[in-house]
Amino acid sequence: MEPKYDFEKKYRKQILQCSRCGYCQAVCPVYGATKRPAFNARGKMLLLKEIMDGKIDLNDDMIDTLFQCTTCAACHENCPSGVDVPQIIKQARKDMVNIGSCHPAFTGMNEVLQKHTNIYAEDDPEDFDRERNQKAEYVYFIGCVGQYREDEATEATLDLLDRLDVDYTLIDEVCCTGVLEDVGHKMNASYAEQNIDTILATGAKTVITGCPYCYRTFKNKEEFARFQENGIALVHISQFLKDFDLGVITDLKVTYHDPCDLGRHCGIYEEPRETIRKIAPNFVEMAHHHASSLCCGSGGGARGAYAKNSIGMAKNRLGEALTLEADVLVTECNSCVHNLSNAKLRKDKIRICNTTEFINELMEDAE
Repeated sequence: MEPKYDFEKKYRKQILQCSRCGYCQAVCPVYGATKRPAFNARGKMLLLKEIMDGKIDLNDDMIDTLFQCTTCAACHENCPSGVDVPQIIKQARKDMVNIGSCHPAFTGMNEVLQKHTNIYAEDDPEDFDRERNQKAEYVYFIGCVGQYREDEATEATLDLLDRLDVDYTLIDEVCCTGVLEDVGHKMNASYAEQNIDTILATGAKTVITGCPYCYRTFKNKEEFARFQENGIALVHISQFLKDFDLGVITDLKVTYHDPCDLGRHCGIYEEPRETIRKIAPNFVEMAHHHASSLCCGSGGGARGAYAKNSIGMAKNRLGEALTLEADVLVTECNSCVHNLSNAKLRKDKIRICNTTEFINELMEDAE
């Protein structure tokens, strides 16, 4: 029988490879928050097999199952059969969008990013009292969350770059729109071109990103291939900072959360830790770390479409830091900071922030 959907054409073999062992269930953040078997990777693969066999239809009944996934890749990392679940899920979402079936939050997100330059549809970005679009050695690319929701953290990061005498400029950036592909839609290619043209005009040879998702999008999406063609280096702020002598130290117990986009998706684990160990001798790892890190629950559109479950995932992750009795939980992602902070209770004494924000505070206190 001729395959009806692209997910079957591209991934039928992988879907059938699923051995139903359940290793994915043990690491799936959505299952951890909901205890719903249909929401883990094994459940999703079984449902897609039923669709391929013609036993059930791909329709609105599948929205909560197929769109409730953070695409964190913990299942892929732990799958003994090598099934690339995130890619399969993203293709199934595209197929659903093509037949007119999509979670309304993601339909709205797509509509917003066709009309506005950021995911929040806001018209007045924070200028951070800095000039933009100047000639400089580096461009610092903030990202939507850092620009419109975690602006205090961004201000601290920029202050840190100033303290380190980095020759950088901000730009009139627009959303990278990579998230649209995660939720079944197409990236806004015109925004990619706008970002590239604006960055090239600065003469900078390196783009530093504060957002792991922007970094991942710039590195891996063909819409941003012109960066490589023009010799533009792409680094995440955690990679950029690791070789600096920061000259500060703290006795506080510090732990680190690996963002999924930076860790499992881009393989960046040690650079952040090199920097943290320089300033925090009392650094401790959570029970799950590096490639086994628990997802904070904000990725894949989960925070926007399934807020309650997203916070449940963040509580599970935060619980590991609280068990350590850590004073500070640092990470390298504004979305992670945002979600983990929303999961924090008043009684929880732990500080949650980006590494750059924490370093800047230490340097400020030392002055």
